[in-house]
Amino acid sequence: MTELLLKYFRTKQQEVQSEKIYDTQCPFCSMQCKKQVIEQSIVTRKQYRVLGKGNPTSHGRLCIKGMNAHQHTMHPERLKYPLLKEGGKFKQVSWEKALDVIKERFRSIQCEYGPNALSVYGGGSLTNETAYLLGKFARVALRTKYIDYNGRFCMSSAASAANHAFGVDRGMTNGLNDIPLAECIILAGTNIAECQPTLLPYFEKAKENGSFIIAIDPRKTSTTSIADLHLQPKPGTDAALANGILKCLIEEKEVNLSFIEERTKGFQEVKAFINAVKLEDIVEVTGIPANQIRKAAKLFGKAATGMIFTARGVEQQTDGYHAVRNFLNILLMTGKIGKPGCGYGAITGQGNGQGGREHGLKADQLPGYRSIEEPIHRRHIASVWNIPESDLPGKGVSAYEMMEKIDKGEIKGMLLMGSNPIVSNPNASFVQKALEKLDFLIAADLFISETARLADLILPVASYLENEGTMTNLEGRVLHRPASKQCPGEAKQDWQIICEISRMLGKGDYFAFSGPKAIFNELKTASRGGTADYYGIDYELLKKGEGILWPCPEPGHKGTERLFEHSFAHEDGKAVMIPVSNTPEVAKEAIDDAYPLYLTTGRVVSHYLTGVQTRKSPSLAARNFESFAEIHPETAKKYGIQNMSLIKIESKRGSIVVRSHLTEDIRQDTVFVPFHWAENQNVNLLVSDQLDPVCRMPGFKVTAVKISSLGLPAASQ
Repeated sequence: MTELLLKYFRTKQQEVQSEKIYDTQCPFCSMQCKKQVIEQSIVTRKQYRVLGKGNPTSHGRLCIKGMNAHQHTMHPERLKYPLLKEGGKFKQVSWEKALDVIKERFRSIQCEYGPNALSVYGGGSLTNETAYLLGKFARVALRTKYIDYNGRFCMSSAASAANHAFGVDRGMTNGLNDIPLAECIILAGTNIAECQPTLLPYFEKAKENGSFIIAIDPRKTSTTSIADLHLQPKPGTDAALANGILKCLIEEKEVNLSFIEERTKGFQEVKAFINAVKLEDIVEVTGIPANQIRKAAKLFGKAATGMIFTARGVEQQTDGYHAVRNFLNILLMTGKIGKPGCGYGAITGQGNGQGGREHGLKADQLPGYRSIEEPIHRRHIASVWNIPESDLPGKGVSAYEMMEKIDKGEIKGMLLMGSNPIVSNPNASFVQKALEKLDFLIAADLFISETARLADLILPVASYLENEGTMTNLEGRVLHRPASKQCPGEAKQDWQIICEISRMLGKGDYFAFSGPKAIFNELKTASRGGTADYYGIDYELLKKGEGILWPCPEPGHKGTERLFEHSFAHEDGKAVMIPVSNTPEVAKEAIDDAYPLYLTTGRVVSHYLTGVQTRKSPSLAARNFESFAEIHPETAKKYGIQNMSLIKIESKRGSIVVRSHLTEDIRQDTVFVPFHWAENQNVNLLVSDQLDPVCRMPGFKVTAVKISSLGLPAASQ
């Protein structure tokens, strides 16, 4: 009897103490913080603990999203089996059936309409291996030119600007450790405290070291609160504000003439343009007093070291490319690049927004950040893929423009992986109507998102805990993400799905990969000699170490911490400055009597992108369970709006209903709404479909709107 009791208690003790440890990294923002998820089994239930792991990027820090990211992976609504829509309802089917349907429908569409009738739409949170495979899948298995991804809405302005100015785009020209060395820092259109909270300590350390921080944002935020000078321009006037700073730099003689002469070109053209600009005109355009513009210029110009960071506030404009170019003009004119504490950072939003565009998810790019229109680049990739160069399709169109192609009937089918375009795209009601016209839509996702509801077939994918691969963070550091958790049900890793579809389409020989390591090794070869050169990065070394910053051109190379120390990436080694007009080429919506307020959009700390994952996390959903609009009290008074009451916001394209949050932290002519919600709270229903003519970025940050009270009582506060 005693032995039986001891055995019973030993068994119960084992049940209580049983635990599994999943080493991983957060799936959300571009910091890609390392962490452990510890699963403890206690009799009949499980509980989880999350610990940050030491790493060179976030040093073990985690934000509220990283602490709770495991919750959505355990959610009961996780997709576990393929779902086929029959009679308007989803029905569970086998993978064999799902693949047969894909084969039949894809072949039927291309037989009738040609190869470009199919398209691929990816996401900025996919691994490098998945991004690479999707690009190869589109161009080899489908032979279509139509591929793009939601990273187009993230950093395309900054990427294009850096490529044209410097000759290369790596989100940050320096490693993160250079930030505390900068004596003056400009934060333009970035709310780091809510979008990348574990990045903020680098700037706090800079302040401890005596750095002067200048923040540019129409709103007061947790980020602007650390600034020594906060400039609150009218939304969409960043390019003009940069011109004002340039003018003051020239007038105050705070330009680095030796650097300009030796390492740049275009200065004389910029100087001639700036000399013709009147500071009082810039004051009128931006709403920023002249003394504040001059103060910002003098402080940045006189500082021995300085860095400039841009993010979506500057970039998500119809002149985002030129606005970023103008901030790069400031950097180049003062010679603050290529040395410790001096450089540029485009603060990537999505987890792998950087790697996605490096390896072929954009319409105009091939792996290694090569151009799909450059013959020598095409030949290199064709040789790696073992296909004739002539078989490679040409350049497609941007993400939103694919929706226009669908609406016109030019695209008939789509494979959608890791994105939710009817919430994330501008002019969202149009996008939904367009997607409803598709003959065949496949959505590969964790959940039935707003877009997946429209699909004919849904494929269940692995979560970040189950999906191994590499990610490239905001500083260009390539990191390995392990996957030690089993997929639920019949969910598969992204790479497996792409390879299986390719096999069914008769292209299996081109996708005969055994796992992420084999894919990465081909990616390395494809990137060799390209702008984003991963050739020297060893996958096994990544698994053991702390990541490597590209370019890493040869085995044994330690990676490149700081770019442009001796020359820029253009053939002549020089960076390029260009004049930037105060008036954008594509006119932004102007406020008027009918639509008298500017609408701008952004994030909140507890949610990510369209909220499909974070709204499945109880701890995150509880913090912000509905959308809202920040409105200045004087503006609210004018329109009869009470705090915490329901209001209607209208643009020329539609309307939404959200709750009012009255705050003096925003300009009186501006309303702010976060973009994480769908349906009648989807702010992108209001946003125009106008695109930046260079990079095809939509103008999310400037929309003319009107607001009105719905006459409903305010919520309890």
